[in-house]
Parts: sequence; C-alpha cells; structure tokens
Amino acid sequence: MSEIEKLSFEDAMRELETTVGKLETGEATLEESIALYERGAKLRAHCEKRLREAEERVEKITLSASGQPTGSEPAEGL
Repeated sequence: MSEIEKLSFEDAMRELETTVGKLETGEATLEESIALYERGAKLRAHCEKRLREAEERVEKITLSASGQPTGSEPAEGL
C-alpha cells in the first residue's frame, strides 16, 4: 500500500489543496512543478476512489435498511 493510499479522504484533500496552491503560485521550478503535478494527480485519483467507495457503502446501507431498491443499485466488484 502506497503512502497516498494510507491517507484518509480528508487528509488527501488537504494535501491536494496545498499542492494546487503551490502550483498556482508559479514559484516552483519546472522539475518541482512536474513532481507536484504528478503527486496531485495521484491524490485526486485517491480522493475519487474513496468517494466512490463511500457512495457504494451508502447505497448498500440504504438498500439494507429499506429492503427495497432506492432507484439505484450498489456497484459490485470494485
């Protein structure tokens, strides 16, 4: 498991915001900017994955609580 995969959604979002802020200032060298961009892309992907997982859990809980479909089906196999 990579360092980024160990981050909570909230911690990853904070780090992503910090990374974007550093890129927006334009003070980083080209190499630093590339490294920041690459890390930002990984953080974004991690946040999207965590958000999808949370949405799936909520769908499953909703279906379990009501016993009837709520208009969507939980995603399987991710």
